[in-house]
Amino acid sequence: MMANSPWNRAIIVTGGRLGEWAADIIAEDDYRIGADSGALFLAERGIRPHLALGDFDSIDERELALVRAMSDETLGFDPVDKDWTDTELAVREAIDRGYRRILIVGGLGSRFDHSLANVHLLALAASEGCEARLRDEHNEIGLLTGPSSQALEADDSFPVVSLLPLTPEASGITLDGFVYPLNDATLRIGMSLGVSNELAGRSGTIRLGEGRLLVIRSRD
Repeated sequence: MMANSPWNRAIIVTGGRLGEWAADIIAEDDYRIGADSGALFLAERGIRPHLALGDFDSIDERELALVRAMSDETLGFDPVDKDWTDTELAVREAIDRGYRRILIVGGLGSRFDHSLANVHLLALAASEGCEARLRDEHNEIGLLTGPSSQALEADDSFPVVSLLPLTPEASGITLDGFVYPLNDATLRIGMSLGVSNELAGRSGTIRLGEGRLLVIRSRD
């Protein structure tokens, strides 16, 4: 995070599946980035983006005028002459501005290609020393890079915990405090062994030796 910044994390609202739940999780001390129609989502609810960016090809001129009027700063990009999605542009901008905690809201939706690309953005953030998560109404997705560990507290909103490798294999996986424990296990792409676990009590720990592991907390 930038020195002397009043904001705790960067929250990116992008144009996937959104609802009032998304507005409810925005904290007062979040640095708010609206990507494309995500900026419109914020503006229409009277939530002022600190930064709006994208090619804005999914909103009309009237809506774009509202976004510009409501935003502290606007960055426009040519919809043809760009290499990255609006969500990736937002993640890169958050990293460049010094934020080390990033929450992406609206990054999952009906376009599976965009959803999967946004999951991969967690690896981009990790490679820059940042912790990024994806969140929608039913899922929260984070990334663990080995060697490391993560403590989990029980959350009734997301009781199911699934682990999927984001590298060809993730090894040295030990789960303590889970209904289905693991000890020095290896998960490989194509294996479903890590799907649909739960905490046995109020807390648990995931330990990872090598590789990258998606930690997906969800509910039906």
